[in-house]
Amino acid sequence: MPRLLTLDQHGELTTAHVQLVAHALGRSERAVWRWIAEARATGRLAPASRERYAITPEIRRLLVQCGGNASAVHRKLQKRALKDPQASQVPSLATLHRAMRRDLSPGDRAGLAHGEAARRAFDVYGTRPVEHRNAAWEGDHKCVPVQVQIEDELARPWVTWFIDCARKVIMGVAVTPHTPSRDAVLAALRMSLDRAEPFGPAGGVPNLIRVDRGKDFLSTTVIQSLGALAVPVVDLPAYTPHLKGTVEALNNAVEKMLFASMPRYVHQQRLTGGRTADPDEPALTFEAFVELVLEWVHWWNNEHKPKALGGRTPMEAWRADPTPLHDVPAGQLARFGLEDDGITRVVTTRGVQMGNRFYIDPWMVGQGGTRVAVRRLPHHDTSIEIFDLDGMHLCSAVLAEAASKEQVRAVRNARRARARQLRADFKAAARLRREKFKASTTSAPPQRLGALTEAEAEAELCGSDTTDLRRADPDYIPHRPVPESWASPVQPTTELPEDSPEGNA
Repeated sequence: MPRLLTLDQHGELTTAHVQLVAHALGRSERAVWRWIAEARATGRLAPASRERYAITPEIRRLLVQCGGNASAVHRKLQKRALKDPQASQVPSLATLHRAMRRDLSPGDRAGLAHGEAARRAFDVYGTRPVEHRNAAWEGDHKCVPVQVQIEDELARPWVTWFIDCARKVIMGVAVTPHTPSRDAVLAALRMSLDRAEPFGPAGGVPNLIRVDRGKDFLSTTVIQSLGALAVPVVDLPAYTPHLKGTVEALNNAVEKMLFASMPRYVHQQRLTGGRTADPDEPALTFEAFVELVLEWVHWWNNEHKPKALGGRTPMEAWRADPTPLHDVPAGQLARFGLEDDGITRVVTTRGVQMGNRFYIDPWMVGQGGTRVAVRRLPHHDTSIEIFDLDGMHLCSAVLAEAASKEQVRAVRNARRARARQLRADFKAAARLRREKFKASTTSAPPQRLGALTEAEAEAELCGSDTTDLRRADPDYIPHRPVPESWASPVQPTTELPEDSPEGNA
């Protein structure tokens, strides 16, 4: 229209111009002439905008309150209009649906109905450019959705691992039967840095490691151990799995490819009532589970061919990458991840003392009085590493008076028995506190179930602890009967005067 109106103002507008525009826009010649007439009269070059019903912040709040249900929002608007005749006119349900489709994106509609996680499913995420091997690693913990037999109870183990983002090689893995801590991170990192079997020849020092605010990955020991190798740890924002998509994809892949086929998989198909097809299915032992995980990792590195690698396995892509590697010296790798409390200790006739424990090793024979430094892996109390004051490794000492397996098992069973008893006491007390009420179909105060008669109330009060003073007051001592041999006091009598009526009588 601006071009046609300019031609019209200069007297150059012809029917050929109008026909050309109408053909290009797929409209009739008459419609284009009508547009030109309206532009001459009003000066407006665009179609007149119509007033449309728009989604307001109030409608968004109502959608949140109603779980994204437009019909429920429409009913609330109608009910409010009946109570307040001066309220704005309520749109039809079809108009409300059109406004939601026009003013709210699919992500907004999903978020208002189901929350932030549903909204993120409609977001668009970019991909980082492919770099060379050891350019970046990503690490994460994975709670295994499989119940495993650990000693005499079922538990869900955890897997801690690191993966190379460019070549998809799993660099190292550590499995723990409980929630992992920094020792699992250090064990997986030591395996990742080492280029020996079972994960070699992959390894070396990475340029950086990405994690998602895990306190175990950001512990002082981990940061210092990696800092000694000049490896920065990138702390990603919380709840942003797309920023470490490589390890998240690995977590999803291992669940679909391995964990879903294991016995006692917690997400397996359910029958009516939520039961599994075989509730008594025997669980894997922890040793068998670890063996299966390590076999799967070997298959992933040496046989699996991801699409991103162009038909090569991760290990083949790793070997084909010409990027030079930086190995960790053997002596530094042996000390990697060991904590040092900074206390100098002396070798005595009982060994080296750490806390209330003594550790011994054949090297200590004849070394009494030698001053040494002690380092150990976090939470590993069965052994320690002995170094001289110059940092040279001397020996690995073990706990001198370690309890036998039978003793440890007996202590654990006693602890579990006490825990079960306390849990039973809590449940019994909860049943006493629980009160049941009658189901209501109208808006009325709740009514308790279980009518109590007067006779039942009196019988229960007579047998309750409130009538027993010895239980109500532990310091109360009841009086015993007076022995018959004791002399009882005689009450004094008052003599009445003889002239009184009572005395004469």
